[in-house]
Amino acid sequence: MKLYNSMGPNPHIVRMFAAELGTELQLINIDLLAGENREPAFLARNPAGQLPALELESGEILAEVTAICEYLDELSATTLFGDSPIERAQTRMWARRLDLSICEPMLNGFRYSEGLSIFQDRMITIPEAAEGLKRVAQDRLLWLDQQMADGRRFIVGERLTFADVFLYCILKFGSSVGQPMSPDYMHIAEWYQRMAARPSAGA
Repeated sequence: MKLYNSMGPNPHIVRMFAAELGTELQLINIDLLAGENREPAFLARNPAGQLPALELESGEILAEVTAICEYLDELSATTLFGDSPIERAQTRMWARRLDLSICEPMLNGFRYSEGLSIFQDRMITIPEAAEGLKRVAQDRLLWLDQQMADGRRFIVGERLTFADVFLYCILKFGSSVGQPMSPDYMHIAEWYQRMAARPSAGA
């Protein structure tokens, strides 16, 4: 399978997830800064113009990080979503919470400020919302830190899941674009160091 890959957190999520499963993907690098993802050749594969995109052996294209990771998970003998209906539901519940309350505000905070020069001609941007979105992300990180005060090792509990890979890659990106975590979030900081130490983090 071919993964249309680029800089940024979303392709990193898929690469790390695949590495955890032991799934090998052929990487096809797309120049995001040059706008290669907005050119006809790429839009023919993914009309949303977003990365990553997974090309199957059949030639069919899958886009959207969660859909790609769920597909890879179903093909693998190892699962990062769960072995039972309740485990899979818990993983999806936490991933959805993280996406809406932390990841999207953090990423849009970047797109509307530090990343404005890249995104202002590619999407609707709201520069005046940037600082508020960044505050939302930090507030929700504080909430998550409080949830993890129960001693759990991973987001869902004692098992590594898609939710951990998803949040780790977003937070790593955030720390590189002016949105580091507060050092006061000690439970998330400990979790983050455990994730950073995994070999898959370098994928």
